Amino acid sequence: MTAFNYQGRDTSGKQVKGLIDGANMNAVAEQLTKQHIIITSIEPAKKSSANRIDVNNIDIADLLGLDAVSLDDLIILCRQMYALMRAGVPILRAINGLAESSNGAKLKKALASVANQLESGHALSSALNQHPKIFSPLFISIIHVGENTGQLDSSFIKLAGYFQREQETRKRIKAAMRYPSFVIAAIGVAIIILNIFVIPVFASMFAKLGADLPLATKILINSSAFFLNYWPHMFVALVGIVFGVRAYLKTEKGCYQWDKRKLKLPIIGSIIERSILSRFTHSFAIVLKAGVPMTSGLSLVSDAVDNTFMREKILTMRTGIESGESLLRTSVSSKLFTPLVLQMVAVGEETGKVDELLEEVGDYYEREVDYDLSTLTAKIEPLLLMLVAGMVLVLALGIFTPMWDMASAMQGK
Repeated sequence: MTAFNYQGRDTSGKQVKGLIDGANMNAVAEQLTKQHIIITSIEPAKKSSANRIDVNNIDIADLLGLDAVSLDDLIILCRQMYALMRAGVPILRAINGLAESSNGAKLKKALASVANQLESGHALSSALNQHPKIFSPLFISIIHVGENTGQLDSSFIKLAGYFQREQETRKRIKAAMRYPSFVIAAIGVAIIILNIFVIPVFASMFAKLGADLPLATKILINSSAFFLNYWPHMFVALVGIVFGVRAYLKTEKGCYQWDKRKLKLPIIGSIIERSILSRFTHSFAIVLKAGVPMTSGLSLVSDAVDNTFMREKILTMRTGIESGESLLRTSVSSKLFTPLVLQMVAVGEETGKVDELLEEVGDYYEREVDYDLSTLTAKIEPLLLMLVAGMVLVLALGIFTPMWDMASAMQGK
């Protein structure tokens, strides 16, 4: 995909310009035409200026991710804009007011920039498009459609609902994973303490007594000695592995492989998959309700799913629809949906209410995710108990067995 700068006018005659990705100029022109933009110029973006780093303008907080715009900030922004639009407040005045009252420095700066763009005659969607790290293509597209249809307030409340749902899903997943993460961390700390403080004491005692040690005890003593002697090397290796894996996951191939494999993880893989499908169906329903064409909508929501493997499947669906196939046929070919969901899609196409049926599908997936998350702890607990029991068994065999043998030998004498 190549970046292109475009200029044109919307249906109301206002000048719009921005940056858009496309395979070539014809593809970009087709995409802008579907957005009801009359094009005046399209040219490739200059990479040199885009990639040049101004050391004097580096924001340390932004570099460290300390001032990132959260979902809570976007929810508040959308709800405030909805209330202001419903009250009849002009857009420029609303944006200026929110820029002054916003808490985050990054969002405050972006809104001030958007206000300047509006004063220069740009449309709101075009001004938002200058900040792709804050406002996603889905966000901008919904706002653009709201501008052209005179329903900008409805666009903001739809986005607020979407971000609210996304936030709640993330919180539920974090809450469900809190207990297993705590137990695993506690086990890790216990293993480190045993290797450093406990096992060496018993190893010294057994060496003084000159007892013949069983295999489990030898393994424990040798592992403890290895940990004590080579812990700096192990630490460096662990840090290297972490940074190596993170670097690999940032590559296109690594990201694709991980996104594909995490959907197949035991216990949590199906939860991740249904959560992504819920996000996809809800966002697709929003763009269709807003009046975005189906092919353009699929392109937008493919980025919203935040999974490169699922994104490829969705873009394949878009290609099928562009070639004349129905949404149902492309959905079947993608192998993403259950038969029940496919039946709902078929009914939606027959009745012309695809957006409403997609909302039902999204709610269906949400209910399944909620149920799975509520039972996740119960599913993981047996595995954690087996892990703890295994660790206790190894310690019992490795430490207490030789002590019992020595006690028995002393009693026999």
